[in-house]
Formats: sequence, structure tokens, C-alpha cells
Amino acid sequence: MALIAFCMLIFSIDYNIVYVALPEIGREVGFSAQSLQWVVSAYSVGLGGALLFGGRAVDRLGARNMLILALALFAVSSLAGGLATSPGLLIGARVVQGLGGALLFPATLSLINTQFEEGPTRNKAYAVWGTAGASGSIIGSMAGGVLTNYLGWASVFYVNIPLCLLAMVATYSVISSDAKAADSRKFDIPGALVATGASTLLVYGLIAGPENGWTSAKTIGALAVGLALGIAFFVIEAKTKDPLAPPRLFSYRSLVTAILIIFVFQGAINTLHYIFFIDLQTVMGYSPLQAGLAFLPMSALAMFGSGKVLPFVVQRWGVRWALFGGLIGVGISMIVLAFSMTESSSFYPLIPAVLLWGLFAGTLYPAMFMAAGSDAAPDEQGVASALTQTSAQIGGAMGMAALIAVATSGLDLGEGATNPVGDVLDGLQTSALVGGIAAIAGAFLAFRIKSQKASAGQDGAGADSTPATEDAKVPVG
Repeated sequence: MALIAFCMLIFSIDYNIVYVALPEIGREVGFSAQSLQWVVSAYSVGLGGALLFGGRAVDRLGARNMLILALALFAVSSLAGGLATSPGLLIGARVVQGLGGALLFPATLSLINTQFEEGPTRNKAYAVWGTAGASGSIIGSMAGGVLTNYLGWASVFYVNIPLCLLAMVATYSVISSDAKAADSRKFDIPGALVATGASTLLVYGLIAGPENGWTSAKTIGALAVGLALGIAFFVIEAKTKDPLAPPRLFSYRSLVTAILIIFVFQGAINTLHYIFFIDLQTVMGYSPLQAGLAFLPMSALAMFGSGKVLPFVVQRWGVRWALFGGLIGVGISMIVLAFSMTESSSFYPLIPAVLLWGLFAGTLYPAMFMAAGSDAAPDEQGVASALTQTSAQIGGAMGMAALIAVATSGLDLGEGATNPVGDVLDGLQTSALVGGIAAIAGAFLAFRIKSQKASAGQDGAGADSTPATEDAKVPVG
């Protein structure tokens, strides 16, 4: 469990550490103001595009093998990123880091679902996994500011190398070989290629839309081809003998519900990040390091939500209520943030929203993957988690694009603007309100998961013989 948590920590740090370094990267490497966002977005394109392929590779080739490969990709691409001297090289390195994440993420979840006994033991493992992810956001924000300030932007890439090497050595010694468990059936190459192309183009189109324009040929072409490939993928999967994503997975109610909920959640949470950092730096005038430190209370509460609140709620009331309460709380935190933002430089009015945000997001995030894997067989865990995280990437890109459009609608920030800071603030408040209402509405999806209330002494599976309708089969009493 320590190794799985450490790997999840690496994944989370790598995702968060570059934010504070972005201004220096832009100056030193030669990014324009319009292209700098691709330092972040390139990772999302690589991750979102390859997740489904990575999840099935974990199922077929073994979680241990794919975890080692993922760590190797992280290490090599981090070295390349630190040495990059042009935007193209750095963007390429970030795409490869995303590919590493597409293997590492489903590998950690597969190990949890196959190495830990169902029930309280597995619930605790999910809690530790979620806590590691939340702590990575703390360490990433702090380390990014400190490393950039004292050692330069390249250090945020180099720091991954010793961490990955240590994790690779530990993987060899702690996890037994996949030789006996690995699935040797034919790998669905056509399905993998089409799924990767569809996910990559959809994520790319949604990320590039605000920059290129939603009516531009690039945006429309990427989204149209991505959608066509997505339809083609389902046709291929229905006909192939060994599909990448077996169609039966979409009959698992808990998995489908988790996919829908994380789609809504990630759109809300990505927008929260955007609103929070823009408000701190553009409206309130904080430095990047100050903004990173302001992120700490949220991350600390997220760790508490994952480590303490989630196991209690799941054991007492089940996964369904963890999902419902978590998404309701995220929505409320967005609405509270909307009414808390002012042109003042004081951070104190934002604290209630930040604490609610961290607590409920930290509780909700592991619960979604707990629900996603509850119905799947051991050889389906990788692809189940990959489907869920792919939905997160697409939902995050789509939700943030839509809500940023709300935030910037009608703004005039040119030389003739009378109050540009106030205009930005008005847009952020409107975006937060819309996102909060959408999150609260999406919370009711949780009731698609049938509640299970097992009596004392009952095993979790006995209450309902239909796997797709159980609430993660949690024994009570």
C-alpha cells in the first residue's frame, strides 16, 4: 500500500508542480502568452488520449509490468523536459509524461482492487490512495514555488527522476511478477488505435477551442473526427472477439454512474482551480508563490476527507451517499466562492469556500473510483478505471471550456475598459454560480446506485445477487 500511495503521489505531484513555474517557463523557453497553456494541456492530451489503451494494457499485460513502464516513461520524459530548449520539445516531453500517467493511474487502481480484500480493507486502501493524491497537490504547489524560486524552472522536471527510480526499485522488490496473472489473449489493436485517436482529438479540440476559436476549422475538425472515431470505436468493440472495452462494461450500473458523476465533477473542479488562481493573481494581486501557499488549506482538507471522512461515510451509509454528499458539497463550495470573491486583497473571505471545496472534493474523488471498480471482474479493473478517468479528462476539458466561456462572455478588457478587474471578477462569479448549480444537479446521478444495507454478520455480496446494483458490497456491523 505504501508503494501504491507513493506512485499516486508521483502522479499527483507531476500534475500540479508545473503551475507555479509557468511564468518562468514562458520567459526562458520562448512560449507566447497564447501557447503557454500547452505546458499543462499537453499532459492532459497524452493522458486522456491513452488512458483506455493503458487500462487494457494493465489488464492484459499485468499491473506490475505497466507500473514499471509508466515510471520509466515519467523519468525519461522528465529529463527531456528539464533539458528542453524550445516549446516543441517541452510540449513533447509533457505528452510523454501524460502517456506515463495513462499507464500508472489504472495500474495503481488495479492493484488496489486485486490485492486488497473487498470491504473495509479495500475501503481503507482507497482512502490512503486518495490521501496520497491530495497530498501530492500540496507538495506540488509548495515544491513548485520553492524549486522555481531557488533552482529554476527545470528543477520541477528533474525532481521526478529520483522519485521514479526509487519507485521502480520498490516495485521490483514488493510486487510479485505478472507472469502467471497476465492475460495472453489477442490485444485489440484496431480498437486501441481508434480509442486513442478519438480521446486525443476530443481532448485536444476542447482544450484548443478557446485559443483557436470554436468556429475555427481546427477546432471543428478535431471534434468532428474525434466524435466519428468514438462512434467507430463502439462499432469495432461490438464485433471483435477480444474487445479493448467489452460492451458488457456499459451494463454495469455502478461503473456507468461513476463515469457520469466524474464527468460533472471534473468540469466543476477544473473550473474551481481556474477561478481560484485567476482571482488570486489577477484580481487580488498575489504572486505565484503566494497563490501556491493559498492552495494549502484546500489540499489539507482534501487529505482529511479522503483519509478520515470517506471510510466513515462508506461504512456507515454506503458509496451512494458518499457520491451524493460529495458532489453536493462541491457545488455549494462553488456558490460560496462566488459570493466570497471581492476586489479586496484579503484571503480571509475565501477561507469557508476553500475549506468546503477541499473537504468534499477529497471525500468524493476516491469514492468515484470505488464505485467504478465495484462491479468489474479482476481482469476488467484496469479498463474500468481508465474509462472513468477518460471521462474525467473529457468532462474536465468540456466543463472548463464552457464555464470559461461564461466567465469571459461580454467582457471588454481593452484600453477603453473602465474597470477591467471588476469585469473579470463579475465573470468569475457568474461562472462559479453556474458551475455550482450544475454540480448540485449532477449529484442526483448517485441514486442510480442501489443502496445496500447489510445486516450485522452478513457478507456484502449476500444482500443483492446482481453485481450492477450493489453499493460497492460494503459489509456493515
